[in-house]
Amino acid sequence: MTNQETLKELAADYGIATSYTSSAGERITASDRTLVTLLKAMGAALSDDPTDHELTAALNERRIQRATRPLPQSVVAVENTEAAFIVHVHDGAPANVWIELEDGGTREVYQDENWNPPFHHDGIDWGEASFHTPPDLPRGYHRLHLESEGCTAETALIITPQRLDSTDTYLEDRRFGVMAQLYSVRSEASWGIGDFHDLGELAALLHREIGADFLLINPLHAAEPVPPVENSPYLPTSRRFTNPIYLRIEDVEELGNLDSDTRAEIAELGASLAETNRSAEAIDRNPIYAAKLDVLREMFHFGLTEQHRAAFRDYCENEGSGLRDFGLWCAARENEQLTGSGRHAIAEDLDELAEFHMWLQFLCDEQLAAAQKRAVDAGMAIGIVTDLAVGVHPGGADAATMGEWMAPEASVGAPPDPYNQQGQDWSQPPFDPEALAEAGYQPWREMMSTVLRHSGGIRVDHILGLFRLFWMPRMQPPSTGTYVQYHHDAMVGVLALEAERAGAVVIGEDLGTFEPWVQDVLADRGVLGTSVLWFESSPTGDGPRRPADYRRLALSSVGTHDLPPTAGYLEGEHIRLRERLGLLETDAATEERQDLDWQAEILDAVSELGFFAGTPLDGQRFAGRGRDERGSTADLLVGLHRWIAATPSALTVTNLVDLVGDVRVQNQPGTNAEQYPNWCIPLCTGDGTPVVIEDLPDIELFHRVGDASRRS
Repeated sequence: MTNQETLKELAADYGIATSYTSSAGERITASDRTLVTLLKAMGAALSDDPTDHELTAALNERRIQRATRPLPQSVVAVENTEAAFIVHVHDGAPANVWIELEDGGTREVYQDENWNPPFHHDGIDWGEASFHTPPDLPRGYHRLHLESEGCTAETALIITPQRLDSTDTYLEDRRFGVMAQLYSVRSEASWGIGDFHDLGELAALLHREIGADFLLINPLHAAEPVPPVENSPYLPTSRRFTNPIYLRIEDVEELGNLDSDTRAEIAELGASLAETNRSAEAIDRNPIYAAKLDVLREMFHFGLTEQHRAAFRDYCENEGSGLRDFGLWCAARENEQLTGSGRHAIAEDLDELAEFHMWLQFLCDEQLAAAQKRAVDAGMAIGIVTDLAVGVHPGGADAATMGEWMAPEASVGAPPDPYNQQGQDWSQPPFDPEALAEAGYQPWREMMSTVLRHSGGIRVDHILGLFRLFWMPRMQPPSTGTYVQYHHDAMVGVLALEAERAGAVVIGEDLGTFEPWVQDVLADRGVLGTSVLWFESSPTGDGPRRPADYRRLALSSVGTHDLPPTAGYLEGEHIRLRERLGLLETDAATEERQDLDWQAEILDAVSELGFFAGTPLDGQRFAGRGRDERGSTADLLVGLHRWIAATPSALTVTNLVDLVGDVRVQNQPGTNAEQYPNWCIPLCTGDGTPVVIEDLPDIELFHRVGDASRRS
């Protein structure tokens, strides 16, 4: 076997693809250097330029580990099935294996025939035995135990739902909701940015006014513990914990403990920040967060109420070491920032400061619970649907406190394609699939449990990453990357188990390049896919996909947060913006012509199926017309949303920006903050007038598009 053949075999053993098919159908071969770098990132003992002896030794070590490992890294199975697994003990020694159930009970396992010969290593013959679990184990996190001569071991046994019960509910009883960027949606009382109180009020209003049954929001993941903070909710410092910038100060119990003069000063501060709620300018998080932190510190140092302190202690006990580690990281980062800025180091010790940041998480948990309760009490069937980002900042809390389960020398992204010819580097360190399995998927489980605790559902961004992720060596271009496989049965299974326990629906953002079987696996487990009108072509390729042909098991919508609002898309804002920023790969005239042609195909189909009925556009044709020759944008919005409402999809969703006719892009992919104020655009009408929650019932378009979106 040549050196390269051994390298490829070793890479394949770790789940690293030696080649992959691009979106254009071209076969891309990963370089030897890429394979070596990614192998080292996953713990392989190799030099930068390994010899054949090193590669062979590494491959042999993998075989030895498998043949002498008493129990597997973990065992994950679907309920009502038997899970087979292998144990290794000294040859001839009995193997006593049993199950310790999550509730404390025990169950037996059953041995199967296994005639594989012993494996000799380091003077010991290792025998192999096969077992399987009973098929009627309850869902949950159990433990497999092994006792043998000179050997005691245990490992995780996870029994996951065959299919999410919550999903089938909405297949028979279809619902619609609204998606919004929480930071952009302010009320008269907001401190310049949307908050948890606004979240509950918005949810209740959407159900009362237009009958929405859920509110899908941007990720609420934690950013930096002190300003300056990252604007993108998709590049957090932690996915498990929450961003305290969304706290409503007036809803914190400890505010009432402060003296009247201090409360008056806080009210004055809040009023000054509230003046920006009527501004169309980009939201500046830093002064808002700094002000909130100052007030929260005042409350914390004054002291918690007795009832609140008891609840805080219970919260800390339930969250365990993960919360403590996060709090300590926040404290250390804050101290480091203050010292590095030339200011004196913090006065309190790190333990006290860590407790403050842990308390902030307690408040977030409390206020998010209140928002979900407000949504459900108002009548929403699902309530708040949260969003899970793909990964975390390489210098953030999760990367530090969960580093043992990550591959910090690698970065996640996307391969080159026609839309991003250089590919994408998201700069996020990936989970190491082997380390996750070794940990019994506990980091993934704890993250899902926390995110789902006060949610009626979860949207998983780039859910294809639970099957495979595109890794590249850190600080190298995406063209050097390749795919790494994940244990998808375990990743999807744990997600389904946590969602089932929370009574939540799961939506997978499954747009992009993937093998067709991936959608089948997700559908079988009851995970909804994502369908976007502009991306849905007819199965025969002759125009847009008709509503009746949309997937039932999906969340369907007109647009997404990575596209302009529908009004902006119809008016060509996505082309004008990219032209201004120098991002077009072709000339603007070509982009304009191609875009108008595709929009005309869709609008003609909308008209053909009668979705413009009752408007001046009824029966009209759009082919060959310019943007200013197609009628009012409001009427176009109505027809497009009627189209989506007519699909058989279990869930459909309308963007809040479409309900008010906003045109500005929330996020322009491929740009930084110097080029465009991504994730900072406040909610406005089409003419640029800022909108607060209290304005919504008086906006005519809000009701027109809301009525068009309602399911029949």
